[in-house]
Amino acid sequence: MRARFFLVSALLAATPALADETIVVTGTRNGGKLLDLAGSDSVLSADQIQFMAPERPTEILNQIPGVYIQPGSGEEHTTAIRSAVLTGGAGQGSQLYLEDGVPLRSAGFGNVNGLYEANIEQAGSVEVVRGPGSALYGSNAEQGLINIIPRAPTDHLSGQADLEFGEFGLYRQMGTVSDYGLRLSAENSHNSGWRDDTRIDEQKMVVRDVWGNGADTITTTLSGQMLNQQTGAYLLGVDSYLDHVRAKTNPIPNAYRKADSIRAQARWQHDFGDGLELSITPFTRYTAMNFLMHFLPSLAIQTNAHYSFGAQSMLYKNFAAGHQVILGLDTEYTDGWYTENQYLPTFTLGKSVYPHGLHYDMNVQAKTLAPYIQSEWQILDHTRLTAGIRVEETAYAYANEASTGIFGLFQRPADRSDDFLTVTPKFGLLQELTPSWSAYLNLSEGARAPQVTDLYELQNKQVIGQVKAESVGSAEIGTRGTLEGVTFDLAAYWMNKNHYFFRASNGLNVPDGKITDRGLELGLSTPLAYGLDIGFSGSYAEHIYDFSLADSTRIASVRKGSEMPEAPHAMANTRLGYSFSPGMRAELEWVHVGRYFLDNADSHSYGGYELFNLRATAKLNDWLSLRGKILNLTNRPYADRAAITTTGIDEYFPGTPLTLIGGITASF
Repeated sequence: MRARFFLVSALLAATPALADETIVVTGTRNGGKLLDLAGSDSVLSADQIQFMAPERPTEILNQIPGVYIQPGSGEEHTTAIRSAVLTGGAGQGSQLYLEDGVPLRSAGFGNVNGLYEANIEQAGSVEVVRGPGSALYGSNAEQGLINIIPRAPTDHLSGQADLEFGEFGLYRQMGTVSDYGLRLSAENSHNSGWRDDTRIDEQKMVVRDVWGNGADTITTTLSGQMLNQQTGAYLLGVDSYLDHVRAKTNPIPNAYRKADSIRAQARWQHDFGDGLELSITPFTRYTAMNFLMHFLPSLAIQTNAHYSFGAQSMLYKNFAAGHQVILGLDTEYTDGWYTENQYLPTFTLGKSVYPHGLHYDMNVQAKTLAPYIQSEWQILDHTRLTAGIRVEETAYAYANEASTGIFGLFQRPADRSDDFLTVTPKFGLLQELTPSWSAYLNLSEGARAPQVTDLYELQNKQVIGQVKAESVGSAEIGTRGTLEGVTFDLAAYWMNKNHYFFRASNGLNVPDGKITDRGLELGLSTPLAYGLDIGFSGSYAEHIYDFSLADSTRIASVRKGSEMPEAPHAMANTRLGYSFSPGMRAELEWVHVGRYFLDNADSHSYGGYELFNLRATAKLNDWLSLRGKILNLTNRPYADRAAITTTGIDEYFPGTPLTLIGGITASF
């Protein structure tokens, strides 16, 4: 109740506003003013990213209303955008992660922890769309999308080198250099971890080249990352994270994750003149991962990989009076493989038998074909209509490379093919109230084909072929603008999800789940007196089951109208900044995550947390600056994530204690 009062008070105190010159590319893949978009889009600039110097995506992305990323151990995380925290296939496939408009992974081969594959730390900007993507984006752009845009190259010599050191063996080196339209950015980081056996070593790089000649522009991006980490497992037991000694331990010290990826894309844009422009972006990617599944009783080792190639083709036509039509076609081919092996001896847990040896060995080929059209019409002087539709077909060809049948808890289907067709329309209406203030209505639908793991990584009681394509209908109204120096972005939304799929605790499929998501989101910032400024983002949301399902255990039973687990009602982030002088700034951040339930029956809960972080930067001269930050300023014990097992045991990822980090940046 206190959190709800806080958010309502902030809404009442707000003044309409938003920076009207902010440019975004995600809405049309071609650039436009944020003020002109009929939907909830947010932009993190290079300056914001540089000041935050995030160690994890959580640090900076959770400053956006409606976004909640729970860090796990190391680079692991789960993401919620206008949703409860989703795991399994839903967690892999409900948010779309992109690098300059191209998905980091193929649609059916998602990764719950997929944000670590992108170089957010050195990005030129990050754009976040909350709610279903436009007709330009297909499978996985269901709850929202995050587009990481690399830093643009320069035509003159420039560069930057960063060194960062902190507690728990943290050190990080980042560097970027650019000239002649070419930029190379690279990062190397190490963290010994504050918990036992939680070391992280990670490397990232991005090469970006922009070539232009008359009507033609070619933007080429090559990127990749390598991750080698020891993974911290859950702490078990009610409030176990409050014990400082236990919080530092790792119950499964041999848990690990190794992951590599490499991606390449080249966007060719040709201007024919007379408002006609063509864009073709061929791309290819490869990703491989090997890790111990510390969150399962089997402690099996999973190896997965996939390579893919495809193209995004778009034809833009701008007409007189501000009208625009975009015709597009996305195509993609993927070849992926997956194995799971248990090295523990065969054992029985409850009624489930976990057999020693091979659980799965499969190969899956996927083909995607998606034509679409999106149009914008200036129907009145200050009224703009957006309408579009996307038709997407995803076809899987699955081959079982092991024997077919049931092996203890696990089921290996025979070779089969599956095909999914989704249609996602969008309708938006934008009204310009003043040159710096607009309001909008956005009606859209998102969808996703099932993840490969949902279809073919089955347990013994699951029914083969029951999984359907998931769909989300969304309606939102919002306003954004700039008035009296205050920036403002306010949105209210309602979403209804059909064919929500998960595996019940009794091992059976739940292919026809229904969910309702509804909420309010607010972002604002304004300068204050005496060099002070304040920024706020907050949300109040409800994520409700819209169906009932009895289960063999009470905590896993679903009751229509009950709240989904790991779905805080209230979240808020407030930042009070002070600029001592140009180039010298300090910022105190307050993070609030409200109480949430841990089980379907709403019988177990976690109380949430309040955190304070302090950051500061000081420019010493034209080329040298210092920065520092203190995370968890009050050294409060808390849990980054709280969950519960099917047998009713509370489990936690304990949050990082007070941590000091400092850095130095040299620029030229």
